[in-house]
Amino acid sequence: MYQHLLFDLDGTLTDPAEGITNSVKYALQKLGYPVPDMSTLLRFIGPPLYESFQKITGIPEEESFRGVTYYREYFSDQGMFENAVIPGIPELLDTLRSQGFHLHIASAKPEVYVIPILQHFGLDAYFEVIGAATLGTERTHKDEVIAYVLEQLGEPDRREVLMIGDRDNDILGAKACGVDSLGVLFGYGSREELTAAGADMIASAPAEIAKLLG
Repeated sequence: MYQHLLFDLDGTLTDPAEGITNSVKYALQKLGYPVPDMSTLLRFIGPPLYESFQKITGIPEEESFRGVTYYREYFSDQGMFENAVIPGIPELLDTLRSQGFHLHIASAKPEVYVIPILQHFGLDAYFEVIGAATLGTERTHKDEVIAYVLEQLGEPDRREVLMIGDRDNDILGAKACGVDSLGVLFGYGSREELTAAGADMIASAPAEIAKLLG
């Protein structure tokens, strides 16, 4: 049924918690705001940064743009590599590719970070199209990134496309673009979050994805 599998990056292929939370801490300290607890910091994984600084920490909109600038200072220097491939992901990608699926990236993280991260961990060769956000605000939401990937693919039949991710923005972005979605529980979204967003399938481990699609 599916031909094109679109993968989120953070929380789906790699675990970026250390780098993201350290970058947020750095930004808030530079802004002079208190640093929240770890459970709050982990909420930054997935959604667009501009919105997260406002919604999660409550800082004003104009301050959120400064926050993103400070965040990127730390993230560009070392945060992007304070990261690790989720166990079982390389094996999953090998299996899916051997089964004939076309694999792509659809990440709300800026492309200038996504490509070096994939290359650093030797994952870039698995993917045909690497779609990601821009550093500005013109392509930041997941539905915009998915639409960009579909455009790069020549607008395939959307019934042949599946978005795979760990947060509700992955599921909602897929729904907005008219494609099915598979939520994963080994990232940072709960079953409740993914179900409420309308995930068509849910997998608890990387190997389960291959079984669901096999």
